Parts: sequence; C-alpha cells; structure tokens
Amino acid sequence: MPELFDKHGGFRKLHSFTLATIVQLETLRFCRRFLTHDHRQAPEKLYDPKGRHYDQMTQAARSGRQNIIEGSERSSTSKDTEMKLTDVARASLSELRGDYEIFIIDRGELPWSAHSPEAKAVNAISIDNAPFADDMVHESARHALTQRRKYARWLDSEDPVIVANAMHLIIGRALNMLKSQIAAQGKAFEETGGFSERLMTKRLEAREGQRATEPAPDCPKCQQPMRLRKSAKGEFWGCTAYPDCKGTKPI
Repeated sequence: MPELFDKHGGFRKLHSFTLATIVQLETLRFCRRFLTHDHRQAPEKLYDPKGRHYDQMTQAARSGRQNIIEGSERSSTSKDTEMKLTDVARASLSELRGDYEIFIIDRGELPWSAHSPEAKAVNAISIDNAPFADDMVHESARHALTQRRKYARWLDSEDPVIVANAMHLIIGRALNMLKSQIAAQGKAFEETGGFSERLMTKRLEAREGQRATEPAPDCPKCQQPMRLRKSAKGEFWGCTAYPDCKGTKPI
C-alpha cells in the first residue's frame, strides 16, 4: 500500500530546475544589457522605453523557475496540482522562448538551425548531477553557476543575437525536460492515485481494523452473541442464532 504522503521537494536535484535557474539569471542579465538600449541605433536610444518587454520577459523567466519549486513542494498532497504547476512552468518558459525568437527575427536574423554547428555545440553540453550534501541552498546556487559556465562562450557574447540564440536553445531543452516530468507525474498518479484516493483507502483500512477488534455485542432479543453481516444497505450486527432469531443491531 503506498504511503499517504508522497515525497515532496527535491526540486534542486532536477536538471530542469538547474536550467530554469540559469534561464532566469541570464534573462535578467540579457534585459539589462540589451533592452536598455537599441544597439542598432545610437547608444542613448531606448529600445524598451516603458519597460514592458523587460517586465514580461523577466516575469516569464521567474514563473518558470518558481512554478517548478511550488509544484515540487505541493507534490506530497496533490499530484494533480504538481502536474498543473509544472505545466504552468512549461508554458511560461515557452512564452519566454518566443520572446527570444522574435528578438532574433526583429534584427533580420534567423534562429540557429538545429543542424548548425552552433546549435549542435550548445545542445551537446551535458548537465552534471547536483552533488548536494547538507547545505542545499548554497550548493544549489553554486551548482547552477558552475553549469552556467559551460554556456559562457555564448552567453557572454557582446552580440545580442548570439546570446538570444543560446537562450532559445537552453529554454528548448528545459521545455523537453519538463514535458518528461509531467509524463512521469501522470504515470505515478495512475499507479498510486492521488492524496484524496489514498486518504480514503487509509480511512477504510482504519475502520475495518477498528471493527475487527470491536467485541461482538449480545443479541437484544435472545442474548446470544452477534456477528457482522452485510446487506445492500451496508454492514450490521446479526444474531448468530439466525434464522431462529432475527435480532439485529446497527454498527
């Protein structure tokens, strides 16, 4: 019988969380570097004068990371909520990926082809497993920064189109990971059910155990011992002398 509560947390060990952390940090940096001014014109020319594009991109990046966290923390009591929040994270990152795509196209460029040397190089980078011991927050941040350095060749470029292309690919990889997570969460739900189903099972088991240890009462008609019986309306106490005695007693 599955435990009542699923394990929860553990999001810091997910590769998707590591990439989402990199994406949020680099989106903040990208917006500061390249949305403040339009590099195609004079340096003082504001590209995003009202800050709306800046806010939308940074909020989408934040939503991607934060919903992975919240979904993981809610997994102990609601697998359904975990799946929904993971899907929200995926939707937010997908929106952000669209922003980087438009940024590239708006500059007369095309997103890197999946067959290009640059895309192959970015996609070939592997994410290490998180080597956590006892200081999860500190070590998680260090791990994300260590993995980020693998992409530094592109993310530190002075060309915003190169940075945007790298981010476009990194987010795409995170989206594939989140898709696999949602599929795994759905399979776990099918196999063990959710919190509500397991809670009901536990309550029924406890009720059956209580009845098994409850002493049988005497028949109110003939004083003979009674035993549990079942009918279409549920369980009840019935006289052991039945059919000579038809005494009953509700549970």
